[in-house]
Amino acid sequence: MPQLDEQTIRLTIFISVLIACASIEAIFPRKQRTQSRFPRWLTNISIIAIDSIAIRLMGQVTAISAAAYASTNGWGVFNFIDLPLWLEIVLAVALLDLAVYAQHVVSHNIPFLWRFHRVHHADRDIDVTTGSRFHPIEIVLSMLYKCIIVLLIGPTVFAVFLFEIILNASAMFNHTNMKLPLSVDKVLRMLCVTPDMHRVHHSTIPKETNSNYGFFLSIWDRFFGTYIPQPKEGHDGMVIGLDEYQSNRPSHIFWCLKLPFQK
Repeated sequence: MPQLDEQTIRLTIFISVLIACASIEAIFPRKQRTQSRFPRWLTNISIIAIDSIAIRLMGQVTAISAAAYASTNGWGVFNFIDLPLWLEIVLAVALLDLAVYAQHVVSHNIPFLWRFHRVHHADRDIDVTTGSRFHPIEIVLSMLYKCIIVLLIGPTVFAVFLFEIILNASAMFNHTNMKLPLSVDKVLRMLCVTPDMHRVHHSTIPKETNSNYGFFLSIWDRFFGTYIPQPKEGHDGMVIGLDEYQSNRPSHIFWCLKLPFQK
């Protein structure tokens, strides 16, 4: 897949999902905001732009390039077994999603990684822009991690391309401040992470912060015992963010970039 086409498709889908989710949460909000939208969005979108530059500076060190390298050189499990293409794609997406789940758990439990990941959790409101609010160093480390996993698994380039789109779209969707009908949420979360399910993860209560780690598939939290159905204080009463940063500081770009390096 030509690099230009890949980037164009991913950017088009990203913008489309962002606009769609932002529109839905504006019309059908789930939780009242604690801060005005403008300064938060300016900061979060600026972080997204910086992250994009950081990924571009990595050159060919991307998950898709790693998949192409693995295919050419016969690296990874899937290059040693003969499976129907559709089955390989399904298994590859599931395994990559499991790897991201594991990475998320580790990011909460290793202090060095938590220093960077807390930039994401410090956001005092949760909406579609929170889904892409990650410190650029965490983004770089995440890409290196995904490259290693891809080299070990050896999925097709298309499978990795598809997973990257699903991961970005689902991250925006499950961070969206939208009010889904309970019946729809109940059905969706049997397979996918819904906004109500993931919102629990952004609670200031530590037990809830350390739950519901999934980004796309909800099965991993259920299987590994990290699933909490609803927040203790309810969605309207729960406090979003981190206890130590309940101020306007998380809505400032320079504060976010400096946070991992502060005591």
